[in-house]
Amino acid sequence: MGITAPPAETAWLLARIVGYTAMGQDDIAAILEEATRIAEGVLAPLDAQGDRIGATWAAGRVTLPDGFDAAFRAYADGGWIGIAAEPEFGGQGVDEVIALAAFEPVSSANMGFGLCPLLTQDAIKVLSVHGTDDQRARLLRPMIEGRCTGTMCLTEPQSGSDLSGVRTSAKPNGDGSYAITGQKIFITYGEHQLTENILHLVLARLPDAPAGSAGISLFAVPKCRADGSANGVSCLSIERKLGIHASPTCVMGFAAAQGELVGAEHRGLACMFAMMNAARLGVAMQGVAVAERAFRRATDFAADRQQGGAAIIDHPDVRRMLWTMRALALGGRLLTLYAANCAEPRASLLIPVAKSWCTDAGFEAASTGVQVHGGMGFIEDTGAAQYLRDARITPIYEGTNGIQALTLLRRGLLRDQGAAVAALLDDIADDAPLLIPAVETAKAAADTMRQADARVAEAGATAFLAIIGTLTAGWLCARVLAEADAPPPARSAASVFLDQIMPRVAMHAATITATPALVGLGAIA
Repeated sequence: MGITAPPAETAWLLARIVGYTAMGQDDIAAILEEATRIAEGVLAPLDAQGDRIGATWAAGRVTLPDGFDAAFRAYADGGWIGIAAEPEFGGQGVDEVIALAAFEPVSSANMGFGLCPLLTQDAIKVLSVHGTDDQRARLLRPMIEGRCTGTMCLTEPQSGSDLSGVRTSAKPNGDGSYAITGQKIFITYGEHQLTENILHLVLARLPDAPAGSAGISLFAVPKCRADGSANGVSCLSIERKLGIHASPTCVMGFAAAQGELVGAEHRGLACMFAMMNAARLGVAMQGVAVAERAFRRATDFAADRQQGGAAIIDHPDVRRMLWTMRALALGGRLLTLYAANCAEPRASLLIPVAKSWCTDAGFEAASTGVQVHGGMGFIEDTGAAQYLRDARITPIYEGTNGIQALTLLRRGLLRDQGAAVAALLDDIADDAPLLIPAVETAKAAADTMRQADARVAEAGATAFLAIIGTLTAGWLCARVLAEADAPPPARSAASVFLDQIMPRVAMHAATITATPALVGLGAIA
């Protein structure tokens, strides 16, 4: 069955359901077919080896498994790193929603590999939006051409999701540059041998910085200076992890490393939001990708595995599991691409929803895939367990799903008195009358959340996000069913979504109603 959704199907979804009109359906399909070709032919063969061997660290240097160098070179030479970057600097200039769709087969083929270009593309976006003309001229082309990769250096040992505790310092050198000193953890591809340089985007504090997150500035800090000399940047260790073993997760030290300010002083978090939002959509697509890959491997296994005188793919409960996996992948794909294609304020509303809903769906599908394999799913040789292990990080990084739920609550529901949520729900009701009962349930949940005590609302935020994510994905699936020429597999998966997954809206609404009792419980014992 291959490793990912058929390119023609995804192109149809983009053109007919998501409403992307800047490129013709055939042209979209051509791009996705080429992305699938390199994913299947170059990246997928390295996936199991990357998981088994993983990245290794010795004396400050990180080495990736054999084959990753050549794969990265093929990916970069194909123009994929700069697919959405400006042609002026060597990019392809393709819309970001198409670049996001093209990222799915990469993540299906080799999630550990895909993290490197994902973070680099996000760094390119930050510099494109917030860099000076001089920075753009100097820093973009090396990343677009694959001579340099990019990282996002936010987290510190004492400061996880709450960035107000960042201690890394930035002292002016007197020549326009800054000396960056501190330590960052959880830095994806912070060190590797794939490129001649690595550009770290580092959050740090200037000497006059006010306390809290308002005092953080953003700096571009290269591993090597322009003359090729070392720049006080070192990889102190890499983490031993549950999954994504091929992706080095680094502890990075900065010892008076030379950096340059990106954007305005004390506005680092505002600059990073462009990168974080793009990264969250990329992680949402990772959830979709792992769901699709797990579905396809489980389907292949079920077609071959004989039990009770027949292949288990004919057993009703196995069919239920496989179709649920396919429906989760379809709903997530539609939700992610729709969020990426939306204008403000709906894009801001749905990005945290897509990140959270799709990564939870990806992990659910990967777990279901292990179940389809039965005992063999618990054995590493089948590959099903790797998908489960790799998928587990996606609800955690780029902002935990609990944080995404709080973002939806505070910025998407409470800040504008519920106007953005109400507009979305009205559009769903107008476009898909069969979903009106679910819309009414969602509206009641939104009213409950807006009127609740702050702690009660926060406790119900995850359930509320699940309602909005499920309902929006279900709406897009209903659009699939309304199209007479919908691809048959997509039509079937959309039908399963509405029948089997949409009822979860009522379940999540019931948990919101019961949240005050949860908050009122005594100490956890």
